Amino acid sequence: MLNYIVKRLLGLIPTLLIVAVLVFLFVHLLPGDPARLAAGPEADQQTVELVRADLGLDKPLYQQFVRFFVNAAQADFGRSLRSKRPVSTEIAERFMPTLWLTLAAMVWSVLFGMVIGIVSAVWRNEWPDRLGMTLAVSGISFPAFALGMVLMEIFSVQLGWLPTVGADGWRHYILPSITLGAGVAAVMARFTRSSFIDILKEDYVRTARAKGLRETVVVVKHCLRNALIPVVTMMGLQFGFLLGGSIVVEVVFNWPGMGRLLIDAVEMRDYPVIQAEVLLFSLEFILINLVVDVLYAVINPTIRYNK
Repeated sequence: MLNYIVKRLLGLIPTLLIVAVLVFLFVHLLPGDPARLAAGPEADQQTVELVRADLGLDKPLYQQFVRFFVNAAQADFGRSLRSKRPVSTEIAERFMPTLWLTLAAMVWSVLFGMVIGIVSAVWRNEWPDRLGMTLAVSGISFPAFALGMVLMEIFSVQLGWLPTVGADGWRHYILPSITLGAGVAAVMARFTRSSFIDILKEDYVRTARAKGLRETVVVVKHCLRNALIPVVTMMGLQFGFLLGGSIVVEVVFNWPGMGRLLIDAVEMRDYPVIQAEVLLFSLEFILINLVVDVLYAVINPTIRYNK
């Protein structure tokens, strides 16, 4: 297992290099002049050229990339063109609100999704199954931004129960986490249902039922552990998508997280922030996939990884 983890970690290097090249080329293809935006609309051309030289944007593209990659290898992503602060500081301040929002959305969506999926599988083609799958299809079909605005209109504007913007207390997390996790809960419900239906057809499940065990014991003890392996894969992927895909929700609720920071960086052509955030999102996906693979062995010790 240790050799497997080390090999996967070493595999980060070429993957991140490819991502770095693609991101660097992408941000430099964005329309607009970051030097002009940094200098201000009233600045003359001479001032803009001075700002461009100060930012290193006057150098050839390959020199800019070498400088970016060498600095990134040392965890130095430069300074934000917008705020003039270190990019690492900007991201550090925004990372925790996004992480806590993602964790809150993930916890409730996984719990509700798995419960709905298990209930739907056990009572397949009956009214609990139809109700659960109707909720799942609704969660997948409803756009996040529309759901967020509907929730704000009902619970904030009309009822006045919950705040609309900010991240000052636990009440601020309720509406954004529901909006962010609705799609994940729907996917988890459908995936868990499918996985459980396959497990319920296995011979050992029929044997357990033939022994006279209660259905609760059969489902929890004999089915849950085996059904969790594909579900854990989906959980890991969805967690990665939540971390990187909270942009829409953060914009709707004006959440002070990394998604909001990325939108502001794109608007201002803040190259260092864009590059650092995309690289961070890529690293998160790779590490989450590694954690998921390791969890396989925890859930099912019979699984072994080849060196």
